[in-house]
Amino acid sequence: MNWKIKVPSSTSNLGAGFDSIGLALNLYLELDVTISEEWEFVPTSACLEGIPSGKENLVYQIVEQVAEKYGKKEELKPCYVEMKSEIPLARGLGSSATAIIAGIELADLLLNLDLTKDEKLQIATDIEGHPDNVAPSLLGGCIIGHYDGEVQYTKIPVKGVTFVAVIPDFELKTKDARAVLPTQFSYQESVQASSVANVSVAAICQGKWYLLGEMMQKDHFHQPFRKSLIPHYDELTTYLRSQAYGVFLSGAGPTMIAIVDDKNVFSALKQWKSDYPSYQWLSLQVENAGVFVDRIKSEV
Repeated sequence: MNWKIKVPSSTSNLGAGFDSIGLALNLYLELDVTISEEWEFVPTSACLEGIPSGKENLVYQIVEQVAEKYGKKEELKPCYVEMKSEIPLARGLGSSATAIIAGIELADLLLNLDLTKDEKLQIATDIEGHPDNVAPSLLGGCIIGHYDGEVQYTKIPVKGVTFVAVIPDFELKTKDARAVLPTQFSYQESVQASSVANVSVAAICQGKWYLLGEMMQKDHFHQPFRKSLIPHYDELTTYLRSQAYGVFLSGAGPTMIAIVDDKNVFSALKQWKSDYPSYQWLSLQVENAGVFVDRIKSEV
């Protein structure tokens, strides 16, 4: 028996939805898993060059955490795992979240846990600390979630828009991006920040992308502080907004994402690539299905 596990990437925050709003995108981490005599992780794509090949690998560490949670670590069977990814590491596109979801799915398969989606999400959020990346990678679509030890969430349909990722050639670690954030807000600042987030959620629910774009520019939670870590942030935002509904910092960055009407994305992207050739440009769609697992029986 072997398995294929395919996990979509994600973008999070969407402006003011800090640590609570995320969206699954059609870039994927794929695992081809076979029972073996020892744990081995083999990268088959450039994005994963240099990843740990043994038990230091994040996927294994998640498998082990899940096994320990259910008291079944001794039942784990070693695996040979080929890993392929289209997701740039440390760019704000949920690469670590995909590894967490992949690890939970692999543990579920190896240990016959028969976990529900909600159980998997609870485990993933306990590990990650917030649901905005792991929930979309697990469930697909746009997820608005809350976590205070227990996860509550809702899934919102998204259609008619393309998410154009603008990826620079440098990494930004989440811990560094979090280090620049304030430790507290005043009462009045909190009211302003939450009101922007509230309108953002309403705009997503009603598909009012222009309104969402306006709210993204009014974010109080993270973009005003993190943009100092992103060269040309203000320049690119102003430039992209001339043809996009809105522009936001994907996760902790440094990737920026422009929300573009499906009918206009081809012409806009052609111009953007010409004007800013040093960036990697990806035209991405919402992945509504979430993680996919295929059980493959070995031929006798």
